[in-house]
Amino acid sequence: MQAFFIERYGQDTGRLGQVPEPQVQAHEVLVQVHASSVNLLDAKIAKGEFKLILPYHLPLVLGNDLAGVVLRVGTEVRRFKPGDEVYGRPPQARIGTFAERIAVAEAALALKPSNLDMEHAASVPLVGLTAWQVLVETAQLKPGQKVLIHAGSGGVGTFAIQLAKHLGAFVATTTSSANVEWVKALGADLVIDYTRQSFDSLLHGYDLVLNSLDSATLARSLKVLKPGGLLVSISGPPTADFAREQRLSWGLKQVMGLLSHGIRRKARQAGVHYRFVFMRASGEQLGELSRLIEAGAIQPVIDRSYPLASTAEALKYVAQGRAKGKVVIKL
Repeated sequence: MQAFFIERYGQDTGRLGQVPEPQVQAHEVLVQVHASSVNLLDAKIAKGEFKLILPYHLPLVLGNDLAGVVLRVGTEVRRFKPGDEVYGRPPQARIGTFAERIAVAEAALALKPSNLDMEHAASVPLVGLTAWQVLVETAQLKPGQKVLIHAGSGGVGTFAIQLAKHLGAFVATTTSSANVEWVKALGADLVIDYTRQSFDSLLHGYDLVLNSLDSATLARSLKVLKPGGLLVSISGPPTADFAREQRLSWGLKQVMGLLSHGIRRKARQAGVHYRFVFMRASGEQLGELSRLIEAGAIQPVIDRSYPLASTAEALKYVAQGRAKGKVVIKL
């Protein structure tokens, strides 16, 4: 079958070629992929930034989101049948959605929202689960609380703004001048134009900050929080707690503890908490998101789409950080 893969980390931009058909295990579902989407995570994996904690075998088919149709199910699968339209984010050890077909664990899939086409459905899983696991699971965001969501026009940002508003929070976000009115239309109550304004001098007393940007922005975000507030980063640095959750080696636990020592120390000094969140696959949580999408509470945002043959170009565009919403791959 056709797939887009890399053969080495670093400068390899990937190529389209033939790969073996996936083998379907007892608890897996074989899906004909109709659409996928590109995440910054894909570009980082291709560069080798996660090879210590995600030891993939090369050549590696990239891709972390999918929407498609079930072709076949494993002997122990009970929730899906051939012909079902599904979407999901494969478990991190078995990625590879930039391909015509993929075998995915049953627990990582959900029925596709009935009001979305395949392309919009494929844009949801990774960013939707990230937003859910930060706002609902980790922060337990409550009505009336105040949250700052950095990079509001990006894939995670566009989804998180809508989810936070649905949860009843007051939402501030950062973006560039060209996107101010656009993110307001998504539901943001207060928009900081980072090209003209300093968010940490304007915002105070916030319960939560969701950071997806660099270490300088992470440190400045501490000033925004009230005592007892929570700073959550999805861009690092990872913590020893994360290493334990991932069952990484003792050595990597020590390394991650050192990497996050500075920001954790600054957080303690400010009287706030720091958490690193690395999204995990969950069909159950996708089911919750499906209900919100079908009720009209959240609308996925697509910037542009590419054919599978142009995946390298799509990865390059996403890596520039200028996408408004998600970038989709059509198969």
